[in-house]
Amino acid sequence: METIQFLSRELDVLLDTTKYKYFDQYPYPFAQIDNFLDPALINAIYAEFPKINSSQWINYKHFNENKFGNTKLDSFPSKIKELVIYLNSDVFTKKLSEFTGIPNLLSDPLLEGGGLHQTPRNGFLNIHADFTAHPHNKSWRRRVNLLIYLNKELQPEWGGDLEIWEKDMSKCVHKISPIYNRCVIFNTDSDTYHGHPDPFMCPEGESRKSIALYYFTDEKEDLKVKGTDYKSRPQDGSVKRFLVFLDKKALAIYHYVKVKTGISDTFVSKVLGLFNKKLK
Repeated sequence: METIQFLSRELDVLLDTTKYKYFDQYPYPFAQIDNFLDPALINAIYAEFPKINSSQWINYKHFNENKFGNTKLDSFPSKIKELVIYLNSDVFTKKLSEFTGIPNLLSDPLLEGGGLHQTPRNGFLNIHADFTAHPHNKSWRRRVNLLIYLNKELQPEWGGDLEIWEKDMSKCVHKISPIYNRCVIFNTDSDTYHGHPDPFMCPEGESRKSIALYYFTDEKEDLKVKGTDYKSRPQDGSVKRFLVFLDKKALAIYHYVKVKTGISDTFVSKVLGLFNKKLK
């Protein structure tokens, strides 16, 4: 397949030239790699990226988040599917282990929390540290995020920057614009806080698009159930702080139920939508 032939040939160079900068970053290891994919490939992927009105999208809409996601690999268009399969392959995860210094990384065939993401006008994702244990593989610890941005018409005034925050949430340390064909890779832990908390101010019909892959290590024993840890910012008022906390607790209950029962995100997105309306 052309995608795999290109990636296995060229990504070694990109990752090798970025590796040592990755470890030097503060407050936790991360890298932004521009021109990540061949122009013809990224353009083909952009052209087939599903419209926001597709029935495959799940709307994650609650106080801490407003975006759409799709984790159903079988529904992905052909070039996107081919790319995701390669990025989840043993060949690539070995490269990523070398790049991050984390041995024996595992890809997630379920794309839990990952896959395709799309944020509409006024969408956002509050600052958070991601869930640390896979909800369906209880010994898997989440270690690395990989994001590829597909925002060809992005304008600076729209916002949408990925923010990387101090571990004590005292300030934002870095802002990374989600420009077209930029890849961002970073370590995940219980205090690797990030997000894009301000509403994305694109015109109607545009959106913030990305492909997200998450990687794990097998700790060989069941891990403590811990959902996404949303945080308020220093400038947030007391009411917003309370609602960030309240919504986080509701999500923590869901994450626990999800681990125990295997309930789907399609169902919970509808429940959270009702919860969000009651808060207003």
